[in-house]
Amino acid sequence: MHTIHNSRIISRPLSQLQHPREVIRQFTPNWFAATMGTGVLALALAQLPVRIPGLHAVAEGLWLFNIALFVLFSVLYTARWVMFFDEARRIFGHSTVSMFFGTIPMGLATIINGLLVFGVPRWGQGVVSLAEILWWLDVAMSLACGVLIPYMMFTRQEHSIDQMTAVWLLPVVAAEVAAASGGLLAPHLADAHGQLVMLTTSYVLWAFSLPVAVSILTILLLRMALHKLPHENMAASSWLALGPIGTGALGMLVLGADAPPIFAANGMPGIGEVAAGIGLIAGITLWGFGLWWMLMAVLITLRYLRDGIPFNLGWWGFTFPLGVFSLTTLKLASTLNLSFFSLFGTLLVALLAIMWMIVSKRTVQGAWRGELFVSPCIAGLKK
Repeated sequence: MHTIHNSRIISRPLSQLQHPREVIRQFTPNWFAATMGTGVLALALAQLPVRIPGLHAVAEGLWLFNIALFVLFSVLYTARWVMFFDEARRIFGHSTVSMFFGTIPMGLATIINGLLVFGVPRWGQGVVSLAEILWWLDVAMSLACGVLIPYMMFTRQEHSIDQMTAVWLLPVVAAEVAAASGGLLAPHLADAHGQLVMLTTSYVLWAFSLPVAVSILTILLLRMALHKLPHENMAASSWLALGPIGTGALGMLVLGADAPPIFAANGMPGIGEVAAGIGLIAGITLWGFGLWWMLMAVLITLRYLRDGIPFNLGWWGFTFPLGVFSLTTLKLASTLNLSFFSLFGTLLVALLAIMWMIVSKRTVQGAWRGELFVSPCIAGLKK
């Protein structure tokens, strides 16, 4: 009887919450990591060099589903600020949850990229104007995250080297993701000057992000050498380091490919050719750096698996970094026409799809029971 009773409790929606309103009260930006992982899988499936019947339709369906997720999460998080303002603003003082503000513009970037991959073929060039508006919004949010969250770290939050994890990367990497999106969007603009403005802005965004991210990675290496691996609750964070490296490589490849025609159209043909060469070499070099981090992340994850890894929303950290590294690998395959990158990229996308299905299933189960709706920055407060 006790088992049956427990199964009924578990099957009831939001059984772990005292009231359905707690979904809003406990909602945090961590959820937007799901839109990053879902969006990057849709984009990666669409870029696969193999032609599988129905695969593009699946990718497009995932992208549309991701839009619905992003809108839902935006409504819930906005509602939290309206209904529980005093509790919501505590996030700025929290040393971990505040980092996840960066997931909001990065999730939006996957939707913008999807407008070009799926929206243009389906609805025509008219969606480019929408993508441009959303991109500038994404840029504004990325710049804000990249400056304000580190400022909060320096002035309001408590941090220590032994407690540091790769989540420090999340607010600063958003600008880099916006840079890669700008590289994809710039050739679709009709005006040559507008293309140059977007291309230049994207280079600035890339430089705004990558050196800071590499600085954090340097500290992270020291932290892990001195204090070993973080708590198993942060197991997925070992993959986050792959994000800025993969995105940085992808950004250089995409911006470099854009540079010759855009600079030439604005009377600077020589600069475009130089930028293309630098972009390719930088992309290959950063890809090699990313390969080291990926292999290290695999070994670290295997080490964690021996003792078990508790599920939390941080598991979405397994998906987006792997996704951008997959996209970079496939971009190198199409640029260099080397079968190794094509085969390896296809393998990475297959691994990404498997990981996405595992994490999605666990997320749906946890959300249904209500156990994932926990805001650490108000933990311990009376309801």
